[in-house]
Amino acid sequence: MPKFIVDGKEIEFKLGQTIIQAARDAGISIPHFCWHPSLSVSGNCRVCLVEVEKMPKLVIACSTYATEGMVVSTNSPKTLDARNSVMEFILINHPLDCPICDEAGECKLQEYAYAHGKGESRFDEIKNRKEKRVQLGPYIKFDGERCISCSRCIRFSDEIAKANQLTFVERGDKVTISTFPGESFDNPYTMNTVDICPVGALTNNDFRFKSRVWEMSSTNSVCVGCARGCNTEIWVRNNEILRLTPRQNDNVNSYWMCDNGRLNTFKFVNNNERIDGAFFRKEGALQKVEWAEAINESAKLLKEYKSSEIAFAGSAFAACEDNYLLAKLAKQLGVHNLDFASHIVTGDQDDILIREDKTPNSLGAKLVGVKSSNNGLNLDAILKSIQEGKIKALYILEDDLASLSEEWEQALGKLDLLIANAANQNRTTALADVLFGASTYAEKHGTFVNFEGRVQRIRPAVATEEMERALDGMNMSRWDKFGTKFDRWMQGTKHNSKPSWKILSQISNVLGGKTKYEMAEDVFAEIAGSVDAFKGLDYDSIGEQGAKLKIKQEVKV
Repeated sequence: MPKFIVDGKEIEFKLGQTIIQAARDAGISIPHFCWHPSLSVSGNCRVCLVEVEKMPKLVIACSTYATEGMVVSTNSPKTLDARNSVMEFILINHPLDCPICDEAGECKLQEYAYAHGKGESRFDEIKNRKEKRVQLGPYIKFDGERCISCSRCIRFSDEIAKANQLTFVERGDKVTISTFPGESFDNPYTMNTVDICPVGALTNNDFRFKSRVWEMSSTNSVCVGCARGCNTEIWVRNNEILRLTPRQNDNVNSYWMCDNGRLNTFKFVNNNERIDGAFFRKEGALQKVEWAEAINESAKLLKEYKSSEIAFAGSAFAACEDNYLLAKLAKQLGVHNLDFASHIVTGDQDDILIREDKTPNSLGAKLVGVKSSNNGLNLDAILKSIQEGKIKALYILEDDLASLSEEWEQALGKLDLLIANAANQNRTTALADVLFGASTYAEKHGTFVNFEGRVQRIRPAVATEEMERALDGMNMSRWDKFGTKFDRWMQGTKHNSKPSWKILSQISNVLGGKTKYEMAEDVFAEIAGSVDAFKGLDYDSIGEQGAKLKIKQEVKV
């Protein structure tokens, strides 16, 4: 590979790379506002100026190609003086909004003003005043005074979202951002512009003024909005999720996620309809009971039916570990009637991120065994058998079958026994005879497999009562390596729920099984030892970016 020198260090680069790209790959940071790795070069902020030997003037690192033998200085006196001048110019009209700006704590302008600014301004005129709190679209507010005209949002709208809805209007010191006439900034990816805005000019209506970034913990996770499985960070304060942001994974979602995933996949975690604890139907009403009582009664009731009279419904919303133990419990009882519901929204898909399959783990559920065997019934046949009175008991894992159709709701009402694991109240839970409060994806360890066969980790970002009790006697070193921040979990409401894999394991043990799992990690270890696609994997090897499964042929779900 060709080489060049940056600040006295010889580094390799790929042909076609610019100075800023090659330096970044080598771990050398060059300040920048307008440049972004996934966007075209605009070169309008000028803060990435560097000195190149034998060139008469400073050059911008974002658009100057690296060449063999080039000698670059990012901190020469000439470079630093120019960078300080650029920062002074950018700050001339910038308002002193830091105390009230949502971007404070993760603002590039704040960071660079401290690191590269002069600390004073020679500008003593009245600052320009532009429009504030402009509603650009349904989710984005724009503050014209804060904007530094980097054009990142404009280029994102055009190049990534394929919508081309934003543009510069006016010129000179009056320049600002606006939508084209008659347009609203309403494409499915608008909120990514908040992430890439280097200042606080674009803010998220949903998160605006809710918390400072340093008051929250962040936990790496996966979006559950569709089968893409976008990598995310869950931001929590007082045990409540306040926002989701995308996490870079070039194999899955690059730097982006859709607005629907960002807004509609976490609010159910802390809402008022959570199922807290275990419930058993007595005298026609669900009454709260101890977990042990509900688990023992479930096992006792299941034993009263023939295997042909029982069916299990897994879930593409539940983790691989949960579905695996559901399939294992079905096998223990000799039940072959096993399937899960598909949640396909035909036509709701694009060539960017969004998928028609609105579940995060349909492929994973099938791979770990939640599909009927040759002599078992699929979901449609299970419905028909319930209607005919052949199936009398049904165990539903983290799905709302009653909401699929009126037929399903009526059929569930005919069952002698309906056991359900669910995080929130729904039409199915209202019909249950035994109801278990299940932990959400944000409250447990586990894995999902996206539509491309990439297995990815989820981690607890929100604490539950079960987790708090477990921590008392747990070897903390096993938890610490997963990166979960326990110090933020001591405040806020904690729901009385358990991971579904744990509930299923306890029922299995009452029925005579000999399963002993301390953690979801132990369940995954068994999956890796018994399911070919997962062989050789563990939580460590999956890591932060996921791992591609060894699937020999396409698995239809």
